[in-house]
Amino acid sequence: MFLCSFSGHKFVTEGEYVDMTAISKEQSGSYECISSNDISAPDVKTVKVTVNYAPFISKARGTGTPVGQKGVLQCEASAVPGADFEWYKEDRRLFNGLNGVKIENQGKQSMLMFLNVSEEDYGNYTCVAMNTMGITNASIILYGKTAYC
Repeated sequence: MFLCSFSGHKFVTEGEYVDMTAISKEQSGSYECISSNDISAPDVKTVKVTVNYAPFISKARGTGTPVGQKGVLQCEASAVPGADFEWYKEDRRLFNGLNGVKIENQGKQSMLMFLNVSEEDYGNYTCVAMNTMGITNASIILYGKTAYC
């Protein structure tokens, strides 16, 4: 018999295994399980459970930037395993260091940076987040803004 607990919730299971069906990402974490029988002393083990899930974009932030200034579009995705990011303008994929853009990925966040915004840079961009579990995207706009002196 196993007695397991997670975040203060306890559950008991019979047999050699703990079977977790229809598990969600909220159930990821450390579980403490105690096995017991009538023959030996109880054995306590802590097991880390990781639930893999497709990316979910939690933040997609556009910005207004004057011509000639630095502009940044931000995209944040929660995913296990962590997401890989791609950026597109219309149907054209953007690459780091080309056409005056820099792409910087830090953990679950990706930033598309414009070093010197031009009129041609304004428009709709797509942030794509993907992992082995799935793919998602969000539309983010870089728009013009008047510079104040």
